[in-house]
Amino acid sequence: MKRKVYITTAGLLAFLIVWAVPVFDRQQPFTVVIDAGHGGRDPGSIGSATKEKTINLAVALKLGKLISDAHKDVNVIYTRKTDRFVEVVERANIANRHNADLFISIHTNSVKKASNVKGAETYTLGLAKTQENLEVAMLENSVILMEDNYEQRYEGFDPNSSESYIIFEYLQNIYLEQSISLASGIQNAFASAKRINRGVRQAGFLVLKATSMPSVLIELGFISNKDEEKYMRSEAGQNQLAKSIYTAFAKYKNEYDLRQSYPDNSHPAKAHNEELPAASAANGQVIYKVQILSSDKKLSPASPKLKGYKADCYEENGLYKYTFGESTDYNAARQIQKKVSEDFKDAFIIRTRNGKRLKSNEK
Repeated sequence: MKRKVYITTAGLLAFLIVWAVPVFDRQQPFTVVIDAGHGGRDPGSIGSATKEKTINLAVALKLGKLISDAHKDVNVIYTRKTDRFVEVVERANIANRHNADLFISIHTNSVKKASNVKGAETYTLGLAKTQENLEVAMLENSVILMEDNYEQRYEGFDPNSSESYIIFEYLQNIYLEQSISLASGIQNAFASAKRINRGVRQAGFLVLKATSMPSVLIELGFISNKDEEKYMRSEAGQNQLAKSIYTAFAKYKNEYDLRQSYPDNSHPAKAHNEELPAASAANGQVIYKVQILSSDKKLSPASPKLKGYKADCYEENGLYKYTFGESTDYNAARQIQKKVSEDFKDAFIIRTRNGKRLKSNEK
């Protein structure tokens, strides 16, 4: 019988505090951490002819090589490059210690029934909306049971108890927009490679929760399906999977570089509790705004997540996105961004016209 887990308000706060991730200033070069799930004494899911840990590592190494070969300005870090066991919290700590800009965790799915299920899916951090998503998170999180003192390290979190996952309802993921962007790119690349696209999903993965940067967890396919297992253990299949993820990474990195490409100047930015003058939007003029966070729920103006900022809100792709300040001068917007980054590390500039956000390729 599974033991029940009761999370009190005090316990919830303790869990959030213990798992709070450090905030660092971003530095060059761009760093991506590639996490091959499982390893060593933890085989992950087991197929008829191979193990998940083997597939994950093969694809992770191929992905890293593709990135290193094509992007000399990118620092590629692996959580493991051999068949060894790495604790969940240490995987995230590796990314945090290297002040990574991106975390990609690679896994292989499995189901006990319906062995004909196939396809790839990519997860971002969040509360699981379906029982299926919850079960995937439970399967991946259960690796902590192999760790010493896991009950103390994870504050009594039981990966096999649905009650424990209530914690994810209260977490604010300030990297949600970037994570979803990368996840969508990965799924689109899989679809272009004729893989069955099971979409972008959300669930409570401990390894994603502990990272302090945009993060995704990829389920390459179902090892419980013999055809998929054969594909994923083949050299050709692994190359195609790695190339699809790389294609999405390259697009993400290009967009990141575009956001960083404008020069700074010395104009002072105003404090966040001062009123900023609204920019004129006459004649369809481009207005620059600083986006500070995204949320899947609408926040009240007094929400502590806004940290006292008088933010504006717009809705896009089912998310509520909050901006602070605006200007027709990009350099002035950069100064606002620089100031608010003290409170919102991942703040970035967006362009708008007539109240609507412009895409990166729109003039």
